Amino acid sequence: MPIDAAKASEQWLRYMYCRDRGHLPFLEKAERCELFFAGEQWTQTDLAALRLAKRPALTINKIISTLSTVFGEQIFNRSETMYRPKNGSPAETAEALTKVFLHIAQQNQLNWVRSDLFADGCIRSRGFIDLRLDFSDSMRGEAKIMNLNSKNVVVDPDAEEYDPDFWNDVFITKWMTPQDINILYSDEDAKILQDRDGSAYPYGYDSIERVRDRFGGNQLLAGYYGILDPHHVRRNVRVIDRQYRRLDKQEHFVDVKTGDMRAIPSGWDRNRISLLLQKAGGQISTTKKLVKRIRWTVTADTVVLHDAWSPYKHFTVIPYFPHFRYGRTIGLVENLIGSQELLNKTSSQELHVINTTANSGWKLKVGSLQNMSIEELEQKGAQTGLVMELTDVKDAEKIVPNSTPTGLDRVSFKAEEHIKSISGVSDSMQGFDREDVAAKAIQTKRQVGAQNMTKTMDNLERTDFILARNVLDLVQEFYTEERIISITHADPTKQAEMITINKVTPEGEIANDLMIGEFGIIISSQPARDSLEDSQFDQTMMMREKGIQIPDTVIVEASRLQRKGEIIKEMEGDKNSPEAIKTKELKMRMLEAEVATAEAEATEKRAQAEDKLAAARLKTAQATNESSGAEQAAAAEKLRMEQESEAQKMQLEREAHEADLAYQREKLTLEKERMAMELEATRAKAELELKVAKEKAEQDARLREQEAVHKMAMQEKASRETELT
Repeated sequence: MPIDAAKASEQWLRYMYCRDRGHLPFLEKAERCELFFAGEQWTQTDLAALRLAKRPALTINKIISTLSTVFGEQIFNRSETMYRPKNGSPAETAEALTKVFLHIAQQNQLNWVRSDLFADGCIRSRGFIDLRLDFSDSMRGEAKIMNLNSKNVVVDPDAEEYDPDFWNDVFITKWMTPQDINILYSDEDAKILQDRDGSAYPYGYDSIERVRDRFGGNQLLAGYYGILDPHHVRRNVRVIDRQYRRLDKQEHFVDVKTGDMRAIPSGWDRNRISLLLQKAGGQISTTKKLVKRIRWTVTADTVVLHDAWSPYKHFTVIPYFPHFRYGRTIGLVENLIGSQELLNKTSSQELHVINTTANSGWKLKVGSLQNMSIEELEQKGAQTGLVMELTDVKDAEKIVPNSTPTGLDRVSFKAEEHIKSISGVSDSMQGFDREDVAAKAIQTKRQVGAQNMTKTMDNLERTDFILARNVLDLVQEFYTEERIISITHADPTKQAEMITINKVTPEGEIANDLMIGEFGIIISSQPARDSLEDSQFDQTMMMREKGIQIPDTVIVEASRLQRKGEIIKEMEGDKNSPEAIKTKELKMRMLEAEVATAEAEATEKRAQAEDKLAAARLKTAQATNESSGAEQAAAAEKLRMEQESEAQKMQLEREAHEADLAYQREKLTLEKERMAMELEATRAKAELELKVAKEKAEQDARLREQEAVHKMAMQEKASRETELT
């Protein structure tokens, strides 16, 4: 874009207003906290004074170990983002959105980005990430999440809310090379800026440059002065990137039934809007509404690099504040500085007292020292085996030093305790408990210590919610074409998953249409995979010991063995191989044989019981014929009771055998159904994989064709520019 001094001046004046009202004090605090975290905890003035007085200046950095424990708690508790349908939205779309977010998180290494964001917030009290579309790898655009240097982000000084949706504007100031300007904006702007040897604004006096973070450290020279750079790789062009809200009348889609409104994307033309209204069949209409839209202006010196409406619904900047009170951001390091300084000073004072005790000085009579000078005695007066030659032994006397002040060692101990109590990081959390403390007590103390960090972790989940909300709006706005999303699971036993979104079916419907519906966001925390696997393995082994039949493959999967995926595959074998199918058929035949055997045994036992009953009846008849009177009656009653007992016993056995046979038949039926379902699922999976591979090949072919067309267009453009030149 051409030079626009008025627009650039307006941008610069607003930047100075925001910078001077809140950002400069934050820079001073952030720089001091960074120095204390890195162990640079003495000022140069104090070091010079102590060095002149020949006194020690110890640095016992307790802040970095304390913060490392806090960082470890965050790393061992990752977050999981899920979308849930609202107002009748399809559940399948919510599940697809969850997988799209997982894909975006994996592409951007979100776990590491999140850890760096948390570290910035804990140390400086402010951390920021940036979410926008990136077209470096795909012409369709991919969501890009990256960390921002919090010193380079200038927040609206009048804002008092955590959520950037309630801010009026936000600045990102960064140093770029002319090559970056050429790629991101235009060659003309890059040439204008690289040829300038001065600045229209006092960049050299801007605090952003003085405390700029880089491998080279702070530099006194301003960004526009220095050694000539013929290759234009020195980052000496300061770019001011501002996103701010401005009133504008914007068209919205309106749901006739519910009254819900959604802004029409700025890139949609009238034909696309009409097509959507036609498909809605009168369910949706349009209206104009006065709203606050985001304007995006980028300037460098007097050059306006970009000035247009933002394509996003939200600011690209997403903040994290460990503690937030109506615009005041509070980190963890700033409250530890006083205790850390007290620890350094008392420890240095203790060492100074010990040194002065060992080398307290001498009283000498003038001229009595023979074998060394007074200066040499000053240097060697505290050495072991010192020999002084005197004219008289009584001419020298060792000065008795002052005793160590009572309670000086307690002050340093109290300073360490202050650091623990202020940070909430106890000895138990750092693993420094005494050996005689019970393991259960240590675990309880660790849980209580983790509760002290609940607010900082809760605000991190709040940031996760804002990120998930912005990703949802970005995906629904720009992920409108058909895409194949791949997900690589952390579990090595699971295969990579691929889903297709916005796919048009032969019936003309769109499967996994991400643009439709409203969705809620659920943020849940879970332990890191290492801790989770240890817990799962312990539980599975405990269940196995209690007698619960846990399969061997489940135990191997819950373990932390290397190559456990291969071990499980070796244990299970290839389920689709002819040998596996034949094994399943043999198992079915074995089950059928077991049922037939059980039925034969039941028949045999029934025949034996009937034989026993017939023999008993014959015995009864014989006893009746041989006995007389009362004996016959008693014998008959006894035999009758035996026959009834035998009949009841046979009935119970018959019922037990029938129940066992019914169970075996049911088991056989279920096993047959399960094996049939497995075979059907195997065939369906093979067909699906073949179909997905075919679709991917077709899509790759289309992409290659588009890239070839784009490349030819770029070559034609370059050739035309060459001809014009």
